[in-house]
Amino acid sequence: MDFLILLGTIVTLIGLCILIWCILRVNKARKNITDDAEMRDKLKNMAAVNMLALFLSFIGLMIVIFGIIL
Repeated sequence: MDFLILLGTIVTLIGLCILIWCILRVNKARKNITDDAEMRDKLKNMAAVNMLALFLSFIGLMIVIFGIIL
């Protein structure tokens, strides 16, 4: 079941890369955007992407655990 461990690791790393990308985008927006409404819109969109990234990381870790158990 080494394939499952490798697949889970790749999925987890993709999720972590998206999380880092989200952090960088929000930091950039915090520095550049002064309007409150525009910032709320940007954060609302990034929250959805952040949840997707957390979900991918969680699923990847579950695949790794499943591969280790098998």
